[in-house]
Amino acid sequence: MLDKLSEISDLNNLEFVAAHVTEGFITGLHKSPFHGFSSEFNEHRLYNKGESTRHIDWKLYARSEKLFIKRYEDESNLRCHILIDTSSSMKYPKSAKFNKLEFSAVCAAAIINLLRKQRDAVALTLFDKNIDFSSDAKISPVHAKMLFTKLQEAIANRDITTEPETGTIANCLHQIAENIHKRSLVIIFSDMLDTGSNNEIFSALQHLRHAKHDVILFHVMDKQTELDFDFENRPYKFVDMETGAQISLNPMDYKEIYRKLSGEFCNDLKNRCGMFDIDYVAADISKSFKEILIPYLLKRSVLH
Repeated sequence: MLDKLSEISDLNNLEFVAAHVTEGFITGLHKSPFHGFSSEFNEHRLYNKGESTRHIDWKLYARSEKLFIKRYEDESNLRCHILIDTSSSMKYPKSAKFNKLEFSAVCAAAIINLLRKQRDAVALTLFDKNIDFSSDAKISPVHAKMLFTKLQEAIANRDITTEPETGTIANCLHQIAENIHKRSLVIIFSDMLDTGSNNEIFSALQHLRHAKHDVILFHVMDKQTELDFDFENRPYKFVDMETGAQISLNPMDYKEIYRKLSGEFCNDLKNRCGMFDIDYVAADISKSFKEILIPYLLKRSVLH
């Protein structure tokens, strides 16, 4: 199984990468309680070995000697909305083989692949300061391929955009919360670096929970440089990837205060998520995919 970024040569075929990342992950996973079997009957589908026999049409079996499952209008084990922050800061580190956005896209593609195998409905939203793309939650193979294409397009351009834009990440999350009408699992990939205040971000996350959604926040970061401020003892020029502002300094002179502030921000975010019953995952892009995705799999099994 492809487990680490270093084992992936490129991201030109995201669907292929996702299939390998998720190889073996689905073993032992079960259906969630979000069944649609109370809806009206729609059609039959072939029975898959290992499925529950509860909804087999035995009368049809008597006539055809083949096993068919009664399929219902809203049949889907789970509705999952994947939200990916595509802002300029997510394209850090620029010099690395894969940046935060690319790491998020691979994780999202792996989750989509898992959802397809589980016959779960999945939607994708790409947002910056505004919502750039948003889909409905569907289970069809054609829909999944479209989502892979959108993810591929999102990571195709590694250039940094520093032109000022109106809106904030918090505003996007509020809008998304208003647009998701049915109870869903909402998975967010973001570095949570916003031009708005921390309270605005926390309010937006709380909005999602007030809508009765289960929420997982993958807080994507390059821990070595963004949290630990681990650089060589020499002058650097630091560039704000959102605004283009620049500053020259020696990291060693500011390492202690920087680590204190960044640690406080992460701890505050983690604690607020705990208060809102949001699953917080510190997604260090230097870690293996398996280590990052296990919390998603645990959450998925809890929904059984």
